[in-house]
Amino acid sequence: MMSPYKSFQYIENLSEAVGKEVTLRGWVQNKTGKGKLQFIVLRDGTGICQCVVFKPNTSEELFNDAKSLTQESSIEVKGVVRAEERAPGGFEIDVTDLKIYCLTKDYPITPKEHGDAFLIEHRHLWLRSSRQHAIMRVRAAIVKAIRDFFDGNGFKLMDSPILTPSACEGTSTLFETKYFDLGNAYLSQSGQLYAEATAMSLGKVYTFGPVFRAEHSKTRKHLTEFWMVEPEMAFFDINDDMDLAEDLVEYIVQYTLKNCQQELKLLERDTTKLEKVRRPFHRMSYSDAVDWLVENKIPLKKKIDGKDVDVLPFPWGEDFGTVQEEAIMEQFDKPCIIHRYPSEVKAFYMKRDPNDSRVVLAMDMLGPEKAGEIIGGSQREDDIELLTQRIHNENLPLEDFQWYLDLRRFGSVPHSGFGLGLERVVKWITGAAHIREVIPFPRMIYRIVP
Repeated sequence: MMSPYKSFQYIENLSEAVGKEVTLRGWVQNKTGKGKLQFIVLRDGTGICQCVVFKPNTSEELFNDAKSLTQESSIEVKGVVRAEERAPGGFEIDVTDLKIYCLTKDYPITPKEHGDAFLIEHRHLWLRSSRQHAIMRVRAAIVKAIRDFFDGNGFKLMDSPILTPSACEGTSTLFETKYFDLGNAYLSQSGQLYAEATAMSLGKVYTFGPVFRAEHSKTRKHLTEFWMVEPEMAFFDINDDMDLAEDLVEYIVQYTLKNCQQELKLLERDTTKLEKVRRPFHRMSYSDAVDWLVENKIPLKKKIDGKDVDVLPFPWGEDFGTVQEEAIMEQFDKPCIIHRYPSEVKAFYMKRDPNDSRVVLAMDMLGPEKAGEIIGGSQREDDIELLTQRIHNENLPLEDFQWYLDLRRFGSVPHSGFGLGLERVVKWITGAAHIREVIPFPRMIYRIVP
């Protein structure tokens, strides 16, 4: 349906305009011609449509303009819509008028094969390709699914600051900047601590925005700037937390399957695997996971005296890396939650298990198909004395966390939350080979442009 405040039609709505004259505006994705016919494949951001220019039905000037069009030239066409199953997009426009906005010359990304380095250097143009266009549309759908899920379940969106006075995770992987006369500030690694504060006011909240990790990592799953959604819930224990995480991921996957069929088809994604992502997911404790690794002789990759060494059997107390996570997930066709990790490998704010003081009530959700960790969360420590001790043990500046300790001084309650990495989920659902493909402008340790 034509928008009441626009003078042109979007391609995604052409099914409602068959037999009618419409105006389309967009970019030339491809053009072919033979004799008295010119075929223009037009892309407008919502889809593609074949526009046919037949010389006997047009002026000499219009036909010559059509012949002059090049890849990524921007144009406006008018014509009558007709259904055509053989045409790209399923519809054709018999062109009666043509206007050229910009005639492109020497567009750098041609239909030939280009290397990854070239494409990422031209990311601002690479986004126009069919594959990247489809990935971005899936990303937008996943963002909508996340917001719909939380908004529809009584959560309130709360914004957390990007500039913070201290580390949330207690690590050194922070981007630092001077903050006027107040010393150093840091780009946020997480909105969690602030979400905890707003949860004590509103009960169920979520933050959704960019976070930053100054990790020297070059893997296919890491970015230095990425987006994370972080729900925080008063009166939730670790089991409630895991249940919510499963509900969220199931909703995201099924929403995407329903609303992004064309995009997933273009990406040649095997959707039968995604269709299996239904609750209940698999769960196992960290200790059971270690037993499985030992039984299956999966080593710990560790650097000793400057050399990479395989340590067998896998020692209890070590955190899992990619090797262990992928080995565990080979047996599952839908996500698995690993819970109750050793306290030494997790953040200071996680609550110790009252039944086993060696572990904290933490959980990580691992995705199938080598998706890696897509969610990390925990029940938070609600005892002020235990939390203060953890801050001391981590050598964190206690004065920076007095406001956070106030949440335990005044009306402390059991509460839990988690973080879901948007790009990890988009990479998994789309089947993208590298995480740099699933964010419009990736920031990595070796790239900050364009």
